[in-house]
Amino acid sequence: MWFEETVLYQIYPLGACGAPRQNPGPDTAPQPRLRRLAEWVPHLQRLGVGCVLLNPVFESDAHGYDTRDYFTVDRRLGTNADLRALCAALHAAGIRVMLDAVFNHVGRGFWAFRDVQEHRWDSAYKDWFHLDFGGDSPFGDGFWYEGWEGVYDLVKLNLQNPAVRQHLFDAVREWVRAYDIDGLRLDVAYCLDAGFLAGLRALADEIKPAFWLLGETLHGDYNRWMNDSACHSVTNYECYKGLHSSFNSANMHEIAYSLNRQFGAEPWCLYTGRHLLSFADNHDVSRIATVLADRHHLRPLYGLVFGMPGVPALYYGSEWGITGDKRDGDPALRPAVEAPQWNDLTDWLAALAAARKNSPALCFGSYRNLLVQPQQLVFERAAAGERVLVAINAAAEPCTVHFDARAGRAVDLVTGAPHDFGGGSELQPYSCAFWRVE
Repeated sequence: MWFEETVLYQIYPLGACGAPRQNPGPDTAPQPRLRRLAEWVPHLQRLGVGCVLLNPVFESDAHGYDTRDYFTVDRRLGTNADLRALCAALHAAGIRVMLDAVFNHVGRGFWAFRDVQEHRWDSAYKDWFHLDFGGDSPFGDGFWYEGWEGVYDLVKLNLQNPAVRQHLFDAVREWVRAYDIDGLRLDVAYCLDAGFLAGLRALADEIKPAFWLLGETLHGDYNRWMNDSACHSVTNYECYKGLHSSFNSANMHEIAYSLNRQFGAEPWCLYTGRHLLSFADNHDVSRIATVLADRHHLRPLYGLVFGMPGVPALYYGSEWGITGDKRDGDPALRPAVEAPQWNDLTDWLAALAAARKNSPALCFGSYRNLLVQPQQLVFERAAAGERVLVAINAAAEPCTVHFDARAGRAVDLVTGAPHDFGGGSELQPYSCAFWRVE
């Protein structure tokens, strides 16, 4: 399917477009901030992006994950027509669109919850939530309700209620009809009711060919949420941690172990043949340029993101080296950006994307470790008669490594330079090579 060959680009519109942190309310006219993202299309094309993931765009209380209305674009971003125009511009450029679907919980401003606040046990929507009229909430509502992980700004929906499911499924149908979207990111998919997920997968298979469901998962066995009755793919947080940790601690054994555990050929490997989302950062974690102790590691780390099994993802601004620390709060991770920038790092990422696009092995190939040293890693990807060796050197000095390439010569898919395996392979400092063997 298309997702397996794409490069995903994530944008948090409320942040990127400089929207106010709080929704000013229904008396305020919509502000067409979404329109400025259409100006990013040439940048995305040059970068080699195949799909844009827009984090929450629908009416919410504050940060987008506290939904008020699943059918109306947030007034801080514009109107439904503005979102329609943005999606049309991306599609016209050959770029698919995914929306962030927040189905586990809503904001306190959600219309059905407000009805419960007003009518209490007489509300027709009281069973849409997990309520107890014998208790109270921290906001003094006169009733208790379940919040997401104890956060009472986020009111947990009762996804076992048929009316709730119908409302959410109707929203998905409308998003496809109005915006022609190509898939969904499912926020906190690890919290979603299994029956709800199964129903959503059935809807996805019916509503549009190759409609993709990407689930947000953190830890545990991802097969719980990635199967024929759930998501097509999930976020690979295990390898997210291993990526930066392996570079910061000069321990490539960590990421090599995770990659082999997930994608290797042994019977106990968990996700062989699956395409998880590979990422260096996103809207919830510190920027990779902040996390890395040595910024020179950005190039080989991104080489690993594009060379490992999975679908590579970029978070807006990180492609030119934006910093941001989670300790400074979520707004520090979601800054306003006037226009995209281009520099040497962006050049490198565009070259990686082009190399992957033209390589069946990098998109679909098996995984096999060939060499694992503290600061060097070489592994093989193989598919459709093509073998590509991904070689990483995290050291500040050149290094000659010896391994069985089962070939004499190769060409680097990134630079086009020929390579001879005779007498060992020299790796440049802070480098990554994609050697297609001949």
